[in-house]
Amino acid sequence: MARVMAGVGGVAAGTMVANICGYLIHLPAARWLSESSYGEFAVLLQTMLVLGVPALALQVVIAREVVHGRPIADLVSITIRTAAAVLGAAVIAVPIVMWIADTGLASTIAAFATAPLLVLISAGQGILQGRQQFSLLSWVLAGVGAARTVPGIVVIAVGGSAAGALAATAVGAAVSAAGVWVAVSRTGSEPDRHPGTRAIALTMVLRASQVQLVLIALSSVDLLLSRPVLGEQDAGVYALGTIATKAAFWLPQAIGVVLFPQFADTARSSAALRTAVGWLLAIAVTVVGGAAILAPLAPVLVGDEYRAVVPILWIFALTGSALSILQVGLLAAIARDQTLIAALSWLVLVVEVVIIVAWAHSITTLALTAAGCAVIGTALTLVALRFSTSMTRRRLSGSRTVDA
Repeated sequence: MARVMAGVGGVAAGTMVANICGYLIHLPAARWLSESSYGEFAVLLQTMLVLGVPALALQVVIAREVVHGRPIADLVSITIRTAAAVLGAAVIAVPIVMWIADTGLASTIAAFATAPLLVLISAGQGILQGRQQFSLLSWVLAGVGAARTVPGIVVIAVGGSAAGALAATAVGAAVSAAGVWVAVSRTGSEPDRHPGTRAIALTMVLRASQVQLVLIALSSVDLLLSRPVLGEQDAGVYALGTIATKAAFWLPQAIGVVLFPQFADTARSSAALRTAVGWLLAIAVTVVGGAAILAPLAPVLVGDEYRAVVPILWIFALTGSALSILQVGLLAAIARDQTLIAALSWLVLVVEVVIIVAWAHSITTLALTAAGCAVIGTALTLVALRFSTSMTRRRLSGSRTVDA
């Protein structure tokens, strides 16, 4: 337990540094770039979240396969194939994004050049995660976060354009990828326990990608639809509330990272999931209560026009907390290779969109819709995981009986 807590603390610190770096680059960009250049810069960074989904999926797939003793050659092979697939998708996406988002050619290419590099970075992090080398992983997370953002900030500070800043970010990602794999190579490797007769298929990454994608969609669909259903002014107020959602969602992320190797271990999976959910529920109570108590400070910090969010800030925190538990549940589904469970989350997403469009036309009703769907989606996922575990145990028990 002490090792797990130390791992959670270290990974939380590394993740926090990386997230701060990710948000920090927006400050100089908004200040020193023109409005049109910053708009282009922000849109391309947001688009990168979608292209980054395969990288997130690959990390957990590789972590799972490391736990199962997969040979390093298989891990390198799937990394190269995934990077090539993402590169191809990025090339196809360039003209599409330029047309839809009205971005420039140089800026779009510079931004999307980062996509295959993220695959290389995440693969290395997945190996460290699967080996449970959390102290090193925490330093890698922080280092990657800094290396990906500092060059872009420097370029903006000296008067560079959005394209130049995005190109510098890509260079930082390349340096990060090299550094991550140097760290992996110097940590040695566990003896291969897997026969390695079946190559890791790209379909594994695709199945994990749709799980990661639905989580991103559930965490952002309310904000994306806020402008058309609320109007520009109320959407701005709602956007402030979603800061609490994001904070509650990302704050306990390290728990899933550290316990994921146990999720992938059949003997410890159920106990690890119960432990993770228990910790997250305790954090949720604290975060939601804290949001309710501290909400009156919001108008003082950001202006009286945001006073409407004060009585409902705890609802946004509840949404983020529920999504953090859902994230752990979906990670457990990936670890067990039961990604079909994510279909429940996709169904909830569709229902949420319908409710928002048909009914949620105020700040409060939109917040309640997002929170309700997050809670329901989380409960359905945990119930499905429990049912799946029970069915697996029955099959194993029946198999032993037949063998006897």
